[in-house]
Amino acid sequence: MTPALFWLAATLALAIVYIFAPAGARTAKFGMKWNASARDADMGDPGLVAGRLARAQANLYETLPPMIGAVLIAHIAGADAGLAALGAQLYFWSRVAYLPLYAFGVPYVRGLAFVVGLAGLITVLVAIFSTPAALG
Repeated sequence: MTPALFWLAATLALAIVYIFAPAGARTAKFGMKWNASARDADMGDPGLVAGRLARAQANLYETLPPMIGAVLIAHIAGADAGLAALGAQLYFWSRVAYLPLYAFGVPYVRGLAFVVGLAGLITVLVAIFSTPAALG
């Protein structure tokens, strides 16, 4: 496994945290009976933190598919492994920081974490487009 694939796998494991964080916050508010139900009834606002966690999850879902694609293309194309790994690592650590920053409502720094993740994605793309072997 290449380092970039390792960081991608770590990000996918982190995505599980992103899945359960808002679900846990909603369950804490509405209870286990609600969680076990079909959730047909509108329970109303899940609360400030649960809402933030759900928005952080949605943000991950917007950026993760392009990151997965970029890392896989870099791997298959034989792009610069060090640069691709750096990009994937930047993305991972930005996402580790992003969830609690969003949950606690930290302005500006949360935006910075997002930009670092975007820089990680761009770094992987640079690795793809700057490697002669990757360009065929």
